[in-house]
Amino acid sequence: MNFTVPGLLVGLTSHVGGRAHNEDAARSGRLVFVVADGMGGHAAGEVASGIAAETLLELDARTVLHPRDVVAQVEEANRRVLASAAHHPEQTGMGTTVAGLALVHLGRSPHWAVFNHGDSRVYRLLEGRLRQVTVDHSEVWELVQRGELTVEQARHHPGRNVVTRTLGRDPMAPLDTWLFPPYAGERFLICSDGLSNELTTEELEHILTRLEDAQQTADELVRCAVTRGARDNVTAIVVALPGEESGLEEDTTPREQVDRGAGSQG
Repeated sequence: MNFTVPGLLVGLTSHVGGRAHNEDAARSGRLVFVVADGMGGHAAGEVASGIAAETLLELDARTVLHPRDVVAQVEEANRRVLASAAHHPEQTGMGTTVAGLALVHLGRSPHWAVFNHGDSRVYRLLEGRLRQVTVDHSEVWELVQRGELTVEQARHHPGRNVVTRTLGRDPMAPLDTWLFPPYAGERFLICSDGLSNELTTEELEHILTRLEDAQQTADELVRCAVTRGARDNVTAIVVALPGEESGLEEDTTPREQVDRGAGSQG
């Protein structure tokens, strides 16, 4: 069965920000939406992020996806980044974060699979409230989780860009995943840290609730970050499910589990 979400709206915007070139890569399809933030000298970061984004987008050619397919494809992206670096010495040490959203089958029902590796993020807007779904893999976010820093302190900490998981490492650390049933009116934001470092959750929420058009929303998010003086590349994908009713099969996840997510973390 060919499985898509009727009426799905998508907006994608990326800006070089304060960098010399853009090492972010973003791709959107019918079933898969992904942002990757590359790192590495001699433009190798954009090579790594491009490999990751293109590898994940290959899933879009399939008729049906399952959660295990997403995990396997991220692992394949890691192998390809490593293989490219092995064949090109100037790419040695390159890596990339990856974060995204995929429409998958869980049992007989459609679900959103959210995934991330690194500090690129996925947020979910439901009933007017924005929540960060993913957990940053960074030294600073580990301090937040231990209660040693507040979220606001973490935004300005000098070590906020030190990530603890990236693609381009062997062995690859486990991929974090979360599963959600679709709800009419919900929105997802997938972004690189160039956006989340500049705008607070409250500011992101205000823009996501104020504008209806997905592309205009993505444009405005990135514009605000750049106007604020973004020091990094800034990338945003907005995925919106409009309408009063989704027209999808009955949810398999109880509504009370939606806020905390129904899935697994690696």
